[in-house]
Amino acid sequence: MTRYKGLRIISYLAPNGLGFYQAIAAYLGRVLGIETQLEQGECDPLEDPLLFQDQLDLAFICGLPLVRYSQIISNQLQTLVAPVLQSSRYGNCPIYYADVIVNADSNIKKFADLLGKTFCYNDLGSNSGYNLLCHRLIQETYPHNFFGKTIQSGFHQRSIRWVVEGLADCAAIDSVVLEQELKDFPELSQHLRVVEVLGPSPMPPLVVAQRLGISLIQQMQLALLQPDAELQRVMEKFGVRRFAAVKLENYQILNKIYRDRSFVNLS
Repeated sequence: MTRYKGLRIISYLAPNGLGFYQAIAAYLGRVLGIETQLEQGECDPLEDPLLFQDQLDLAFICGLPLVRYSQIISNQLQTLVAPVLQSSRYGNCPIYYADVIVNADSNIKKFADLLGKTFCYNDLGSNSGYNLLCHRLIQETYPHNFFGKTIQSGFHQRSIRWVVEGLADCAAIDSVVLEQELKDFPELSQHLRVVEVLGPSPMPPLVVAQRLGISLIQQMQLALLQPDAELQRVMEKFGVRRFAAVKLENYQILNKIYRDRSFVNLS
């Protein structure tokens, strides 16, 4: 494969935010005066040979796979910024939640009512879709085999549809993904109800390959902390207030939760 000559960028996050990530890539291209190429990741970052071969320049990535990857290869990626959302629930901080959803017509009113139900998750490596829910079960000392059945959907938007269609009783959804999906498809709101909120967790960051050098990395970070009017318009559309500088250590708590979850068997 020919090495791309501009900035090669990948998003491992939910596809319904791709327009936002494209705007960031285009903005960095304008500021730096170089071409950018954004791809939607089609596999777990921990299984992506492009990442392990250091062929990616920037990546939008969830905090959990980031800290797990950094334990394998420690000096490849550096955190750049993370979005801060406009909604008051986020307190002007780079955080997000996992919203546990059920069908609005179900008789499930609280978290304990999920005992014996069918739970769907996007993937086992997901912080919002799986990790935080395991942590909640540990905190509350719920029994092993809490759910009657667990099924993997592949991504958050499919989990949402499965709950709406009755194929699953519940799912834990990244709050940012859920809010965007309800903006894009407002008819979904009448079919869903949130019964529990898990978190907060540090917001998925944009990371950069350290081999690009301190000068370029600092230039990109400063540019994102001071976005131009064109990028700000897209940020407004996606409910983003600003970007905040973040560090890798901000995400280490997610790995502790991940290690603890080995004591939980969901079904």
